[in-house]
Amino acid sequence: MWNFDEPAGREGTNCLKYDRREETFGVNDVIPMWVADMDFNTPDFVVESLQKRLNHEIYGYSFRQPVYFQSMIDWIKNRHNWIIEKEWISFSPGIVPALNFCTLAFTRAGDSIIVQPPVYFPFFSAAESHGRNLIYNRLIESEGKWVMDFNSLIGGIDSKTKMIIICNPHNPIGRVWTPEELNDLADICLKNNILIISDEIHCDLVLPGFTHTPLASLSEKIAANTVTLIAPSKTFNLAGLSTSSVIIPNPVLRKSFNRIVDNLHVGSGNIFGTEASIAAYTHGHKWLDSLLDYIDHNIEFVKDYCAKMIPEIIPVQPEATYLIWLDCRKFGMTGKDLQNFFVTKAGVGMNEGSTFGPGGEGFMRMNVGTTHQRVMKAMEQIEKAVSVLR
Repeated sequence: MWNFDEPAGREGTNCLKYDRREETFGVNDVIPMWVADMDFNTPDFVVESLQKRLNHEIYGYSFRQPVYFQSMIDWIKNRHNWIIEKEWISFSPGIVPALNFCTLAFTRAGDSIIVQPPVYFPFFSAAESHGRNLIYNRLIESEGKWVMDFNSLIGGIDSKTKMIIICNPHNPIGRVWTPEELNDLADICLKNNILIISDEIHCDLVLPGFTHTPLASLSEKIAANTVTLIAPSKTFNLAGLSTSSVIIPNPVLRKSFNRIVDNLHVGSGNIFGTEASIAAYTHGHKWLDSLLDYIDHNIEFVKDYCAKMIPEIIPVQPEATYLIWLDCRKFGMTGKDLQNFFVTKAGVGMNEGSTFGPGGEGFMRMNVGTTHQRVMKAMEQIEKAVSVLR
């Protein structure tokens, strides 16, 4: 029904991923596989909803109607088996703003915030930009799989440690944390009075064979100590509409968060983000299932191609997201040299691993949320470039 092979023309649309290639990589002639949005057309049911609202021709002040909340409640229940209440849902104009709001709402200058690198780099600035100390609880590789280091986590906690930000599912590694791992993490945080901020923006992009567990769904006690961040933006390619949600079961925490949003006057959102969210969460199940099949096909292609044609690159098996964490350590290059190699020799623009913090050195993050033809072309160009090094 939906044709994900259809190329979407993104050049000349003020598209960060395409129209800032030269500014980012120094050249314009690269296949852009960096910014974490997809190259697929927005689902027809979302476009139709936006067009209907556009036809009204008045775009004044508005509020989020009951169906906005109910569509989200139903979606989360159906896809993730988590029952939430309308009162728990707060608004944010994005996940990254929400991370910063959480820092302001739940910590003070001089407090410490834990992050688990290599991880989405705005986690770092959400702490450091507001005078908070950053504690690294590095993920570790164990038998080809990345896991949380609970011993290091416990060892890094002191009286100033007030909050941890986790990525569930994880970007860039692609891990889907198991209930057992999440329970172990939550137990440590509860014992040490550390609030958990769980960025679950990739929760809908779980690949076949894996199941996302909302951290707050594990128990009422854990829910009371967890703030969950979600959005339809990654799932349905709606990042430009700046509409995200913060789910806070604890009324005391919710009041603190909403106070920051209200004081900054950023809680109104926008008409089109509201309409797109309703349409996506109401009509998006079949489209998403088709998308995940397509993404999984792209991922399997990259894995097989590397195994057969580029054994120097070892893709880490993603369990979620359309991002692949490529182990390029066999090249023995610095991060800068790796980036330069892929851009100038292979003509492929990706995210260099060290930007995700300690543990990311020697890796590259590839976005395969694009047409299969473009993925094939990128891999062929990389293989050709690598063959020169042999």
